[in-house]
Amino acid sequence: MRKGEEEQGAKVLQYGKAALLGILTAFSAGFLFLLLAAAGVSAGLIAPELRYQLTVVACVFGAFTGGVLAVRQCSGRGLFVGLTVGGGLFLLILTVGVVFFEGVSFENGGLGLLCGALCGGAAAGILSGGGKRPPRRRGGKSRRSR
Repeated sequence: MRKGEEEQGAKVLQYGKAALLGILTAFSAGFLFLLLAAAGVSAGLIAPELRYQLTVVACVFGAFTGGVLAVRQCSGRGLFVGLTVGGGLFLLILTVGVVFFEGVSFENGGLGLLCGALCGGAAAGILSGGGKRPPRRRGGKSRRSR
């Protein structure tokens, strides 16, 4: 294997590790948001009819939180990593829904969850600005003091 291929393999592993950590963080953050929303509903502070909107907001919040964490660990390609976290979060939510609930269908709000997760991840990729970038070197002539 050449040195360039080894560096590319290391970068892919770094992106994969960051995306996986971001997905787990996104799922945890969304779950905590939903626990707080459930406490608000049981206390009477939030109307129970807003449950679908709260789940979409939890998806956006979770994907944004996990996306920021993942993008900060990777140098460059922030939008790609953020979208990966959003898509992975949606697939994790879909998998948990299929495992624990019998009648899960994509038509019952699945599109809103997908859009929320992707938009939260994309927003994290765009707004967080990426991780450690190598310093820019100035090319050309250097100024000498006279």
